[in-house]
Order: sequence, then structure tokens, then C-alpha cells
Amino acid sequence: MKFKAFTVVLLGVCFVLLGVLSGVIPVREADMPAAAILPRTADRDAAPSPSGAVPAVTLPAAAVLAPTAAPSAAPTEEPAVSSAPEAVTAAPSHAHTGGVGTPPAPEPTEAPTAAPTPTAESARPAVEDPWSPDVEVVSTTITSSSPLRNETGYTVDGSALMAKPPAVTLPESGYQILIIHTHGTEAYTPDGEDQYQAVGDFRTTDTACNVVRVGRALADALESYGLRVLVDEGLYDYPSYNGSYARSAEAIQSYLAEDPGIGMVIDLHRDALGDDEMIYKTVSDQVQPDAAQIMFVMGSDTNLSYPHWEDNLSLAMSLQGLVEQRYPHLMRPTILCQYRYNQQMTAGSLLMEVGTTGNTLQEAITAVELFADAVGPALAARVGA
Repeated sequence: MKFKAFTVVLLGVCFVLLGVLSGVIPVREADMPAAAILPRTADRDAAPSPSGAVPAVTLPAAAVLAPTAAPSAAPTEEPAVSSAPEAVTAAPSHAHTGGVGTPPAPEPTEAPTAAPTPTAESARPAVEDPWSPDVEVVSTTITSSSPLRNETGYTVDGSALMAKPPAVTLPESGYQILIIHTHGTEAYTPDGEDQYQAVGDFRTTDTACNVVRVGRALADALESYGLRVLVDEGLYDYPSYNGSYARSAEAIQSYLAEDPGIGMVIDLHRDALGDDEMIYKTVSDQVQPDAAQIMFVMGSDTNLSYPHWEDNLSLAMSLQGLVEQRYPHLMRPTILCQYRYNQQMTAGSLLMEVGTTGNTLQEAITAVELFADAVGPALAARVGA
């Protein structure tokens, strides 16, 4: 009797094992011993090694450049949104066509096998899948009877300020000018060799194609007049756009703590004019080759404390006057608005918009080179003043 019972149990176990092996009877992972559960194929490469070491993770360059935390006391101050041009001289338009949709995430590319000797420009890898906006680009020149668009309740004589020499003191040693980019991913309309993979509309982390490249061009041009310029290449608007000004404020504070003699801080941006179907490119109609127009956006103490806003506005208007004398229509009217944009941190702070989304990178570079040509000698004369 015992032998028969044992035989029945043994046969039952055999049937169960055969069912499991053949897949007839499903088995849940929770029912199996922990040692028997293997990671899914897609997860195996990321599984911890037998030694327990955590696999290395490569962060994007932008994540390393930007500060990890913003100062808690710094207010969030977003840039002004430019309205339609006050007076526009329209040039013939042309269309840029390309693929529509969300661009793929950037992937590392390899340099061409038969590339020429690398230079600062040619060393950048080719973009395999560049982004091209499907919008019409209209060329315009923005002019106005007034050099200042005042959005505050203060009475300001912009023409009188333009006639004054730059009231700024630059140190004889150390860095004299800091160039920073609160929105460093801002980029332009892809053109020619200036192609990039986008992380948003007219935005890229490729510092060879965004406003960081324009900042380097401005620094090079100013240095040709003997000025010492420090360029911060951090992307404070990536991966998060919110809090950009707080993060760049922390960086400015750090630079000023290390080098308090810095006399000017230029926050260089790119403007945007238009909509989803048509965008404007602003160009000077009196400069060849084409140069993007430049505009200062200056703050005031309308909403927050900003004791020396009038000094910074006076500096911006005097520089605008120098440029207007040498290169008419290179500058758009300065905007005086109610916010601070970190300009309260030091005398000599400027927010500079170079071109718009419709401009090309080369038009923006041409613009800052001409700007430096106009203001460089005057700024060099203020060293030790």
C-alpha cells in the first residue's frame, strides 16, 4: 500500500515537471528562488558586476557645465518677449524647408575619415541627422524714430544718453569683461556648414552652433583691442529652462567673488520674432556681408531692488550710440523693461540679444565682430579710468 502511494506521488511530480518544462504550466518569477531570476536581456548590461561595483554613467557635457543648484534667494526673472517691430523695412523673403516633427536625441558621431587638418571650426564632427525648421524666413530691418523703447513709468531721454561716453571703469589687471549665456542653448536657422541636432525649436547643446559660439566670437574681437575677456560656456537652460536666471546668477556671483575687478558682465542671448509658420531675421540694411541686428534689453527697479539701473542703462545707450555712428542700423532700439535679469549684481551689466531665430550663425558672428569694432577702442580707453 505504501509502495502504491509513493508511486502515485512520484508520477504526479513527474507530470508537474513535464508541464513546467513544456510551458503548459506557467511559473511566476515570484514563485522561483531569487538566484534563478535573471535580468531581462535589455537590462543585463546594466546589472551590477559580481563585485557589487556600480557601472559608470556618462553625463552630457551640458550637465557638467551648469551648476547643480540655484541660490535659494535669487528670484526667477525670465526675459522679455519682444513684440512686433515698430518699423520694418521688409526685404524679399525666402523659405527654409525641412523635416517636421520632434528631432531625434543627439548621438555621438565620428569625424570624417578624410577630413582636412583640424582647426577650431573644422574639428567639430559632422551632424548625421541635422534639424531643419519648416518655416518661412522673412528678412527685416527694425528701425525707430526713438533709440529707446521704454516699458516703464520712468522718463528717460535715450538720445541724450547715447551722446555720452561709456561710463565704466575696467581694471588694469585680471579679467575686465565677463560674457555669460543664461540661455546658452539658443541657436539660429541652420545654414551651410552650421548644422546641428536640436534639443528644441532653434535650440542645441552644440556650443559650436548656439549663442556660446557667438560669445566666443565677441570675446575674440574685444581681445583684439587689448581687453581681457572671460567667457562662461555653461548651458544654464539645459536640461531645465526654468530657473536659468537663478543658475546664471550663482555663476556670476562666483566669478565676481574670485575677480571683483570685472567691470562689465554681458549676458548674450538670441531673440525670437514670428510664429510657427513665419519667423523674422533682423539684418542691418547698411552692412555687407549681412549682419544680424543687436539689441540691448535693460532692466529697472520697477518690481525689485536695483539701485544702479540708470548707470547700466546709460552704459548700454552710450555703446549703442558708438555703434550707430559707425554701423547704422546694426543696433535695434534698446528696450527698458520692468525686470532685472541679474543686472542688479554689478554696474556694467548688459543683456544683449544678437539676431533672431531667423538669422544664421554667421550673421550673428558678423554682428558681434562689427559691434566690437565700434566699441572696442572706447572700452580700451576706460582701462584704469
